[in-house]
Amino acid sequence: MDGLLLIDKPKGWTSFDAVNYVRSVAAKVVGKKPRNVKVGHIGTLDPAATGLLVLCVGKYTKKVPDLIRHDKTYEAEITFGYTSNTGDAEGELVAYGAPGDTPEESAVIATLAKFVGDIEQVPPAFSALKIGGKRAYELARAGKEVKLEPRKIHIYSIDLVSYEWPVLKVTCKVGSGTYIRTLAEDIGSELGVGAYLSGLRRTEIDKWCVDDAVDPKSISIDNITGKLLA
Repeated sequence: MDGLLLIDKPKGWTSFDAVNYVRSVAAKVVGKKPRNVKVGHIGTLDPAATGLLVLCVGKYTKKVPDLIRHDKTYEAEITFGYTSNTGDAEGELVAYGAPGDTPEESAVIATLAKFVGDIEQVPPAFSALKIGGKRAYELARAGKEVKLEPRKIHIYSIDLVSYEWPVLKVTCKVGSGTYIRTLAEDIGSELGVGAYLSGLRRTEIDKWCVDDAVDPKSISIDNITGKLLA
């Protein structure tokens, strides 16, 4: 059983939850133990995020290193006025500074434009990147200092969908390695009001769209083969 499987990851599921579920179903089809069935994914989605997760099944797992570099498109909700130690709603929220004038929409649009193109971004401490053999988030959760170097990324576009203080909604197309949590924080910092990522949905990875994806809970031994893409 080989191919790609487009999943619309529900909120609350980890990316591994989706991989593990598909692996268990595929194992029943091919008559193997789950640990002997290869399933990988292209680009992690945090549990609080939803949307497109492309799974590679069987021989297609060999394609993961190449496919993971593809561009991605997200629908992001950013809430101003607070910061979070994780960069998103899962962390500890802290009010940012003293209340003041809220940014006008024109100022928000001008700020978004500053982040389009080649920029440097510091990955979040609560990320899966490895430091000395350990995941950064493991060190951060243990209360240890996490120092990650800035990396060059590319942001193709950030389009405003709506803005009503304190909530900003945007659609952004980004290159590989971009952290939307960090982008949200950096936008809030640039505007001087603080921000965290309060919602995220991935809609596209390269040519694949979430509109063509399936709910993982709908996958069964009777239909999984028919849902695989060559």
